[in-house]
Parts: sequence; structure tokens; C-alpha cells
Amino acid sequence: MGMIDTLLESLTGKKGNDAAVAAGGQDPLAAALSSLLEKNGGLQGLMSKFSKGGLGEVFTSWVGMGENQSVKSSQIEDVLGSDQVKGLAAQLGVDPSKASGFLADYLPKIVDKLTPSGQIDSAENQQQQGLDDLLPSLLSSLTGGKQQA
Repeated sequence: MGMIDTLLESLTGKKGNDAAVAAGGQDPLAAALSSLLEKNGGLQGLMSKFSKGGLGEVFTSWVGMGENQSVKSSQIEDVLGSDQVKGLAAQLGVDPSKASGFLADYLPKIVDKLTPSGQIDSAENQQQQGLDDLLPSLLSSLTGGKQQA
């Protein structure tokens, strides 16, 4: 079972698409990731946070056209702060260590997919729409699950 399925199941007690439907028809993970981006000023703000946290090159690798550099869950917590990680964990109903582990695994892939041209689009509303459009299919492809697009 993938991490997404585990998170959704822990929220609702149901698996896969049933979990998203039980959560009110909106994927709670997509909502949590959307909220995370919004709270940090979109991709541009997130990039700034990573730069200030000494991980600018790592974040830049996610945006660029080359291979994505990895990040540790402890680095995610250092950059975002424990309050944000705890908030995400609370939204998902999981332990904060699982939330930071999820972000370490999937944030590089999500940022990469949101920046297909290797650049951050400066129009925030386009980023948000891109995230809303992309997350269901992206999460499904990343986990091998059968989330609805």
C-alpha cells in the first residue's frame, strides 16, 4: 500500500477512492498540499524558504530539467518549521514524522511536475490552478494507486 493510500485510509478508514469520497469528495491530501503551498507563498515562496534554509540548490534541482536531488524529512522540518509539519499532519490525521517523510518523498516530484518548463511561473493563480488540476493524477502516478483524476 502506498503512502497516499495509507494517509487516506488513516483519515477515513476506507481505501483509495472510497477514502476521498468519504472525506467529502475532495482529496484531503490535495487540499493539504494546496494549503501548504498557499501558506508559503506558492512555489516562489517555497523556493525562498529552501534557499534561506541552505537548500536552495536542492529546490532548484526540483524545478530544473535535470535529476531531482533528495531531501531528508528532518531538512523538510527545518525549512518549513515544526508548526507547519504538525499542521499538515493534523490535516491528514497522521503523525508529524509521517507527514515530513511524505513531504521528503513527494515534494520534489510535485515541484518538478508543477514546473515542466524548468522555471517557476510567476502567476500565482496559474500555479494554484496547475496544482488543483495536477494533484489527483500526479498522486495516482506517484503511488501507483487508482486516485480519480
